[in-house]
Amino acid sequence: MRADRLVSLVLLLRQRGRLTADTLARELEVSTRTVLRDIEALSAAGVPVYAERGRHGGFALAPGFRTELTGLNHDEALALLTAGSGRGELVFGLGSALASAMRKVVDALPEGHRATASDAAQRFLVDPETDLLSRRLVTEEVPDTSAMIEVRRAVLAGHKLRIHYAATGQEPEWRTVDPIGLVTVRDRGYLLATRSGEDRTYRLSRVLAAEELPEAAQRPNRVDLDRIWRERSARFLSGGDHITVLVRVNPARREELLDTTLAVRAEEPEADGRLRLEVTFQDSRHAEWALWQLGMDAEALAPQSLRTSLHNRAAAIAARYGDSA
Repeated sequence: MRADRLVSLVLLLRQRGRLTADTLARELEVSTRTVLRDIEALSAAGVPVYAERGRHGGFALAPGFRTELTGLNHDEALALLTAGSGRGELVFGLGSALASAMRKVVDALPEGHRATASDAAQRFLVDPETDLLSRRLVTEEVPDTSAMIEVRRAVLAGHKLRIHYAATGQEPEWRTVDPIGLVTVRDRGYLLATRSGEDRTYRLSRVLAAEELPEAAQRPNRVDLDRIWRERSARFLSGGDHITVLVRVNPARREELLDTTLAVRAEEPEADGRLRLEVTFQDSRHAEWALWQLGMDAEALAPQSLRTSLHNRAAAIAARYGDSA
């Protein structure tokens, strides 16, 4: 860990020039005292870092000093820098690692391409926090970074994993699982695992603590996470109190409708320009709420129970405001 931090410290000084100990501490997520010890270690190892005193002082590298890193061409670096602008690192607790990797990517470029790639990456935005309707996208952050480290280690090493998990509506409890892999969907992270031979899917945001165990996990040597995720998604959609709704919707509100559904089972245009969709909602109350938000731009065609619920709600609203006319 310290070796990685020393490399990151050198790259920060190379790319930004003179920096104060406080600034370096914030960037590296350590204390100022740790930064000062790292500076001493670099100097002892022959890295030409020196201190400048005064109001605008700080630490800097001797002009021309360069680290030896594997080179990347312009498009390769641009691809990595652009990918790093997403928020997946929040889901898997990899924020610090991503920042360190991006510094290495920039430093690995030839001198003439470095500024060009950094500027070009600023022209691409991946998964902004809000959409065009100013609806904020919610990212579920992992509550405990140390827990996420244990989860990642167990997944990669193929070891059993003990997690303190807070399921919805239940008291947190410890469970021992066989981890299969990690998945991120719409900025939500999931651990795919088995428990006593049964398939289990855990939300990472609900893992309060974790411990990698020395025992080998019971899992296949090769895995197709995409196939496993599709199969588990299909089982999820076919269980519980889920409801399938046939709805006619204004195409301009299509995306808003889909943002509230669990799945789209069928879709076809109608002669009047509207769209007819067969969609799945969490339950009847969820379906009623979602379609009510769309007002006259959506009509539930089936089931009849949902049409009746929406009719009763509309009648109650009309009666309330009709009295004050």
